[in-house]
Amino acid sequence: MRAEKRTAMRATFSLVALLVAGAAFASDWPQWRGPKRTGIASAPAPASWPRSLTKSWQVEVGLGHSTPVVQGERVFQFSRQGEREVARALEPSTGATLWEQSYDARYAMNPAAASHGKGPKSTPLFFEGKLFTLGIAGTLSALDAATGRVLWRTDFADRFTATSPLYGSAASPMVAGGKLLIHLGGPGKGALMALDPESGKLVWTFDGDGPGYSSPIVFTLERTEQVVTQTDAHIVSVDLGSGKLLWRIPFTTPYDQNIVTPVAHGSRLIFSGLDSDTFAVEPKLEDDGFQPKEVWRAPTTFYMSSPVLAGGRLLGFSNQKKGQVVALDPKTGKSLWESEGRLGDNGAVVLWGNWLLVLTSGGELLVLEADAESFSPVGRHAVADTPTWAHPVPTSSGILVKDESGLSLWKLVP
Repeated sequence: MRAEKRTAMRATFSLVALLVAGAAFASDWPQWRGPKRTGIASAPAPASWPRSLTKSWQVEVGLGHSTPVVQGERVFQFSRQGEREVARALEPSTGATLWEQSYDARYAMNPAAASHGKGPKSTPLFFEGKLFTLGIAGTLSALDAATGRVLWRTDFADRFTATSPLYGSAASPMVAGGKLLIHLGGPGKGALMALDPESGKLVWTFDGDGPGYSSPIVFTLERTEQVVTQTDAHIVSVDLGSGKLLWRIPFTTPYDQNIVTPVAHGSRLIFSGLDSDTFAVEPKLEDDGFQPKEVWRAPTTFYMSSPVLAGGRLLGFSNQKKGQVVALDPKTGKSLWESEGRLGDNGAVVLWGNWLLVLTSGGELLVLEADAESFSPVGRHAVADTPTWAHPVPTSSGILVKDESGLSLWKLVP
């Protein structure tokens, strides 16, 4: 009887541990654009939108556009203080610093982008107890997420003449198939790389264009896992296992500002960029390999903001009309509705349940029903007095907002 009781207790404890781990995972935001790099939050969303938001805490963390990362009972922020880049772990309930780790990161920003500051721009990645960061000048670090201890670090200065593009590194790392994926290098010359997350050693490299400011995704088609991203001159797809080029499309924008993260929609991929239409491509497997076929093209442009898919719609923040929220049919590219203009230089877009969160660069959080038939915000909240370029991050405790130099948590007030 005692043995049966101990077995039952162990089973109960195991179930509780799994439930706790599942609850923590359900609220995590471990990388660029969330759990699946789609801009969709996993934290439980409110059934109805509250009347207001109240600031629970705010702390100074430093400059930069990097979005906070959430994993379990830790918030991780990557930012700049003076001439150093700083990674830190924070307590979600108070914002108190648990650890911080920094290194010298002197950088001369291109005058054309001086108003955006010296970064960092790349969002960290949490993976299996490690935090990976990419600095403005191309320094890639792997840290122990529990302590901040440096596991390995490299700047690739021995490989590339320039280790970052014109306006600084912005691509955010990801892990797929046990490989750490990142695009590194400078204008006109770089490499899309797969590294061993444990050691930083090279697994494969696809040499060619310099990086754009876009972040890669992994897209599976015809049983082939493809790493897809925008370089400074092309859209490319390479095989996840080998790094072999699968297909490539010429794609350029003014001043090489290829920024938007690709959006996967079924067997298609959706792309856009500054002064470029939004268009969908379907790679077809033919006798001589994959051939990308354009499916539709629409005169809507996305510049620095990557759209999200929600309920059969592509929702995003266009730079047209000096900033507007738009909804497109992802099957055809047809415009479904668009907002008023002059909403701001940029809007970071996140889907939280049926709520579309749009954080404008002016510090206003717009909240819309994702299935609305028009631009009809259910909430407009001032959440910062300084510019906001990072994504808002929904958590079980509230919404994290990174402004010019601070990080705050906003609780929902019924």
